[in-house]
Amino acid sequence: MKKSKYYLIPLILFFSILLSISKSNANEISEFLTLKNDKVNLRQGPSFEYPIKLIYKKKYLPVIILDKSETWRKIKDFENNSGWIHISQLSKKKSAINIKNNSILYKKQTIYSKPVAKIESGRLVLINRCKTNWCKVTSGDFDGWIFKNALWGKIK
Repeated sequence: MKKSKYYLIPLILFFSILLSISKSNANEISEFLTLKNDKVNLRQGPSFEYPIKLIYKKKYLPVIILDKSETWRKIKDFENNSGWIHISQLSKKKSAINIKNNSILYKKQTIYSKPVAKIESGRLVLINRCKTNWCKVTSGDFDGWIFKNALWGKIK
């Protein structure tokens, strides 16, 4: 009987370490969604009863999901505004915000290709696809490649 108790201790330790690792990895994965409409209310709590904190007026603005409560999602935007939005106002469309001033949009995914445009900080870009260090984006009338590290949003 004594030997069987000692075999359980390493087994319990192994599973508790495994469980803590999987929980920490789950917290690191961020889910980005975008706003579905040109006018979206950000509320103080997860219900239509709560007052509106602010009104977003930019379709496809990327937001990060922080929490869930039934049909509501607690979000944070790139300016650290946070609050609750109903899921009917969210989309899976990929977009990002340029966070570096005067980022260059290139014709190809190399700095030696032709520059297409300069993009100011805060500019919304729609993501077509991303590779290791680059994303192919559309912003206004311009299409091109931009460095991933210049973007905040769904770039994976």
